This record gives sequence, structure tokens and C-alpha cells, in this order.
Amino acid sequence: MAEIDFHHNFNLFFDGLNLSRQNEDRTEQMKLRPQMGTGLIRRFVPRFDIDVVVSEVTFHQDCSLPLMTETPMIELSYCLQGKRELIVDGIQHQFGPGSCTLQLINEVGARFEFSGNEPYVMVAVGIPVPTFHHFMENAGGGRSVDFCGILGQRPFRLFQEKTDPAALITLQRLLKPIRNKGMNNLEMECSVLDLLSKGFRSFLTEDAACSGRLSKSDIQKIREARDIMIERMVDPPSLMELSRLIGMNDFKLKVGFKEMYGTTVFGYLRDKRLEKALALLQQGHLNVNETSCAIGYSNSSYFSEVFREKYGINPGQLLKHAAAGISLEQ
Repeated sequence: MAEIDFHHNFNLFFDGLNLSRQNEDRTEQMKLRPQMGTGLIRRFVPRFDIDVVVSEVTFHQDCSLPLMTETPMIELSYCLQGKRELIVDGIQHQFGPGSCTLQLINEVGARFEFSGNEPYVMVAVGIPVPTFHHFMENAGGGRSVDFCGILGQRPFRLFQEKTDPAALITLQRLLKPIRNKGMNNLEMECSVLDLLSKGFRSFLTEDAACSGRLSKSDIQKIREARDIMIERMVDPPSLMELSRLIGMNDFKLKVGFKEMYGTTVFGYLRDKRLEKALALLQQGHLNVNETSCAIGYSNSSYFSEVFREKYGINPGQLLKHAAAGISLEQ
């Protein structure tokens, strides 16, 4: 009997939705049956150890899907629209718009709950445990993060936070050509690896890097500080105000933030502002002055200077490229 691989977990999900499939572990496009709803679930396998599932569906009514996974795997998912609930061991987890979720899954029973008459868009990336361990190795061959070490005696563990603006840009770069059937395996693999890198760094390696120096409570507070700076990008708090908001002294916040994110609080804010500006300019709906104000820069000349320093192109030039359908990558 052939060994069951991680693709089989996705197959169980597709079969539970009664989708018409052509392949067991290859790229395919599946339409939701008319009696169940509308939309497509697209599956891509850019290489043997990566499974990418893009769901863009609307169920006619509430849908409940029980599933028993049969092999360990890791899944990173991004909910872009609608919501989904996952019940594991009686514990309810919700996937809402703007959420990024990392799941470490062993053999476990679960139930998916989808809301009816609500458009649902999600991108999920699955990999097997050996690939996860390969990604977690450092240049010397050792690794500080281990699948079983994270799970302990549990069959399932979930991490969740708001989607990082940089990840949103990667998702946009991934979804547009997918919908237009214009992405090859190399381009998809690059985008997927970028998402995995961002997710693992945020959920796992930050904690490992700070092990023994920052408590779990400190790590959570610093993540809260990061979220506040992103939410209040246009009018950010001062360092002292930020430290009061999260209940941590400003010195510890400065040192801990640099340890977790490799930059200062306001260096991080600068990067996120420019990443958002890049996304806005590529959409082509705002001019340079409007984009500058939308990310919290009152001086558009200074904004253009720092944007050019980061991306090597003036924002006005990028707008012209966007209008002509030319991406920054080109």
C-alpha cells in the first residue's frame, strides 16, 4: 500500500465538498456544485512538497464539513473575505477577513463551518513536516524549531494574527495572475516561499530568537505594539505613549522590538508605510500626494525621496507603469 502523503489531507477536504477532481496531487480547478453554491477552488502544486489552494466560493446556505486528517502537515492560510470556523477538540477557531493563520496538524478530527450567502476568499499553503524542518534549518544544519517540539502532546496547534501589509502585497502579486491564468510554477513558488518565510518568522522564529530573554507576555506585548503602529500608521503614537498602551517600559520595548523585528519601532513603521504606498500606487487609484497622505507623510517630496531610496523608482514613475499595466517586478 502506498504511503499517504500530506496532499491526501487536502483531498479529503475536496471530497467532503463533493468536488469533481481530476488529480490526487496535481494542479486542478474545481467548481462548486450548483446545488451547494457558486465559485471555484483552485489547487496548485508548483512542486511536489507544496500544495496551494485558492478558494473563492459562496455557499447557498451554512455548510458543515467534518474531516479527519491522516498525516502530519503544516498549513499557512490567509482569509481575505468572509469567514470560516474550525472546531478541533471542542475548541472553536475563527478565520475572519484580514487574518493570517499558521496550523501545525497531526492526525486529528476537525469540523469546518462556512456561513451561507457570504463570499469567501482564502489562500492556503500546505507543506509536509520534512519540508518544514528543512526550512527551519540554519546554515550549519541545526534548527531551533521542531514540529513535535511545538506540538508537544497535542495533535493540533494554531497561531493567528492580523495579516502583515507586506504579505498582502505578495498575495496580490499571487492572485492576479492566478485569476488570469498567467503564472508559471517558478513565479508561484517564489511568492509562496515569500509568504512562508514571513509567516514562520512572525509566528515561530521570533519566539525562538527571543527564547530566554523575553517572556511570552513580553513577546505578546511587543506584537501588540507592532499592530498598533500599523493600525495607526497615519498618526502613530510616540514611543512613550506606545509603551503606556501596551504596559511595558519604553527601554524594554525598544530593546525587545529590535530583538524581534531586527529594526527600531519607527524603522519598522517606515517600512510598513512604504509597503502600503507601493500597494496603493500599483492599484493606480491615488496620485502621489494622496498616497503620501494615506500613509502618514505630510510632505510628498520627502515621501518620494524615501520611496525612491527603498524601491529604486520614483512614485510618479510607478504610477505611470501601473497605468500602462507594467508591474514593478518587470
